[in-house]
Amino acid sequence: MVERMFLSDIALVFKNMGWANRITLMRILAVVPILILIHFSSFWTCFAAMLIFLAAAISDFLDGYIARREKQVTNFGKFLDPLADKLLICSILIEMVGLSWVPAWIAIVIIMRELAVTGLRAVAADKGVVIAADRYGKWKTIMQIVAVVPLLIHYDFLGIPFHLLGTILLYVALALTIFSGVNYFALFYSDWHKQLSATSN
Repeated sequence: MVERMFLSDIALVFKNMGWANRITLMRILAVVPILILIHFSSFWTCFAAMLIFLAAAISDFLDGYIARREKQVTNFGKFLDPLADKLLICSILIEMVGLSWVPAWIAIVIIMRELAVTGLRAVAADKGVVIAADRYGKWKTIMQIVAVVPLLIHYDFLGIPFHLLGTILLYVALALTIFSGVNYFALFYSDWHKQLSATSN
C-alpha cells in the first residue's frame, strides 16, 4: 500500500514537470542501464551503453533548448541539469575504475574538481557573487563526453583501438577539467575582491 502511494506520488511529480525537467530526469535514470551494460561487458553491451550515453548527452542540449523556448526555466531545473551531468560522467568513470579501464587518480581529480566547483558556487551565491558557466567549463563537458564515448565502446572495432583513443581524449579532458576549475576559482576571487573594494569605498 505504502509502495503504491510512493510510486503514484512519483508519477504525479513527473506528470507535473515541464518537458525540459522530464528529459533531465531521464538523463539521470540513464545512468543505471549504462552501468549494468558495461559491468557485464561484451562488445555489444558496451556499444549499447555508448548509444544510451550518447542519447543522454544529446538530451543535455535538448532540455536547455526546450526550457528556453517554452519559457520553462525553473530553479529546480537549474539545480537538476548540472547535477545530471555530474552524475552521468562521474558514475561511469567510477565504474570504469572498478573495471580497470580508467586510472583511479584521473577519476578522483575529475570528481574532486566537480565537488570543489559546486561548493564554490554555493559559497559565491551566499556572498552574492554569481559564477556563470564559462566557455572553458562548456568545453570541459564536451571533451569529457567525447572521451567517454570511445571508452564505453572499449573493444577494438574496424581496426580502431577505441580504448586507447578514449584514454588519450580523457587526458585532454582532464587538462581542461583542471584548467576550468582553476579558472572558476580565479573568477570568484576577482569578483569577490571587486565587491569588497566597492563596499569599502
